[in-house]
Formats: sequence, C-alpha cells, structure tokens
Amino acid sequence: MPVTLAQVRTRVQDKLYGSIIDEFRKDPLLDIMLFDDVFSPQGKGSSLSYLYDRVTTYGSASFRAINSEYTPSEAETSQIVSSLGIFGGSFQIDRVIQLETEGLVNELAFQMEQGITAARALFGETFINGDTASDANSFDGLDKALTGSSTEVIPSAVIDLSTAAALDTNYKTFLDGLRRWRAKLDSSPDVMLMDREMFAVFQSIADRSTQFMQTKNELGTEIIKWGNTTLMELGDKPGSSDPIIPIGLGTDAVTTGCTSIYAARIALDGVHCISPKGGNIINQYMPNWLLPDAVKKGEYEMVAGMVLKATRAAGVFRDIKID
Repeated sequence: MPVTLAQVRTRVQDKLYGSIIDEFRKDPLLDIMLFDDVFSPQGKGSSLSYLYDRVTTYGSASFRAINSEYTPSEAETSQIVSSLGIFGGSFQIDRVIQLETEGLVNELAFQMEQGITAARALFGETFINGDTASDANSFDGLDKALTGSSTEVIPSAVIDLSTAAALDTNYKTFLDGLRRWRAKLDSSPDVMLMDREMFAVFQSIADRSTQFMQTKNELGTEIIKWGNTTLMELGDKPGSSDPIIPIGLGTDAVTTGCTSIYAARIALDGVHCISPKGGNIINQYMPNWLLPDAVKKGEYEMVAGMVLKATRAAGVFRDIKID
C-alpha cells in the first residue's frame, strides 16, 4: 500500500524510531514523496531491479458516424527497469561517551542527526542526478529520464534573471515560458524543484507579482506556491557546498550561471518512489549498551528507488541565468 513518511510516522510506537522518521521528513521532498512497497527480491543474491511500464504515447478519442468504425489509436508504453538503492550510514560511539556524558550531549542522537542530514542530501542528489551507469548501487534520477523528452524545454534564448534590472525586464517572459512548459505536462505538477539561488529568484519574482502564496507546513518549513504547485529548494550534495541542481553552462555551452527547474506530479501514475514489499522504508539499528565491547555501532538505512510512470508527469525547464 503506498504511503508517505507522515503516514508511516503515525504507526510508529518506538520514540527513537519516530524521531528518526521526523529527521528524514525535514527534507520537504521526502515529506511529500509517495512510497509504493511493490518490490520483492526473488531468490538468493537477486538484484534490486524493478520492471514497470512507462506511458510514452497517450490514447485518443473521437466521434464516429453511424455504420462506421473508430480509427484505432492505442496508448503506447515502454518497459523501464528501475533500481532500488540502499543508502544510509553508520557510526561508532564509545559507551563511556554515551552513558557518562549524556547530561551534556546525547552522542547517539547527535551522530544520528548528522548522518541522516547527509542521507537526506544523498536522496535529493540521486532523485535529480542519479545514474546507475555511473554508480550501479544507486537509482536513476529525473534528469536522466527527462533529457531529450517532450517535456524538456530549452528556451530559444537564455532567460536572464541574474540581476534586479534583468528581473524587472525579464520576469514576465520567464513566467510566460513557465506556463507554456507547464502546459506540456499532463496536469499541474505538485512540485517544482530548484537550487537555493533559483528559489531566491522566485521570491524576488513573487515581490513583483501577485501569483504566489506563502504558508508554513507542520514542521515550520516555509512553503511557496505558484497556483497548485509547491516551489521547493534542494540544497547541496552530501558533504559539499555544490548545489544538487547545478549552476553552470547553459545548453549553448557558452552562457554561464545557468540552472534548471524540475517539475513532478507525485502520484502512483506519475512520479513516486518504490520500496521493499512489506518492509520499512527506513530502518535503524541501535547499539545495545548492556552487551560487551566498549565501542558500539549504530546504523540508519533507507531502501528506495524512483519511477516515472508517464513521460508527461514530469519535466525540466533549462537555460535560466541566475548568476
């Protein structure tokens, strides 16, 4: 049964496990993501691969006259293999550090929080840029699925939003282009994913426009919406200050400071994640302080992959100059 992490959280009785899920939910993308537990490994040593059909051509409908037939028109699908990745981390704590200094700092909670922060960043990085050709243990991301597709939009000229003056001049052109891009999708996307600087540019556009609404979710995170679509910033790659959605050369290989925006409709017939059948999306393995050995090991782990069920359920808008 497909669930969100918020729904998983309501079923959790263990306080520590619940706090671990809450740490993962601090990532707004993970918080809205739908996980479908459909994957079941078959046999010893089986790979974490999931086969599904992606709709590439949609069916049609028409009128017909009496005593005439419809012109056949079939929807077309392509078989796609999606991989699940196992990701997380581990840490070691000396029992004296945890048990004797807990009044000063809870080392277990600290190490867990820091590790989960890195795991969240790794999920976001792979969701966008994942490529099993480069890392066989990961899963393929949106960029690989959308490059060359009908919903990859490259403007005829780079849209310059890099300065206040450029924003004043070009923000309407940008919003018009965004609308045309959104029209290529099968419906209004739930989320648009962007770099932090692009998110700041959107905030500046919101100052110049009345099309945006700002709220906060239950975790206190600021939410900006354009129509029904949530604008969401992705942070940096794990362990670095490089943004997950890069800022660099445009598609003309000349213009610098360009970035992209990704859109996704989160649904079982759109973009969603897959997880092992009947298992937990997130697992934790905590030290037993009553057993021998002075140094204890803890682990946190997530098993998931991303699937795109219909090509028009997601898209990418490129060549936006913000730097």
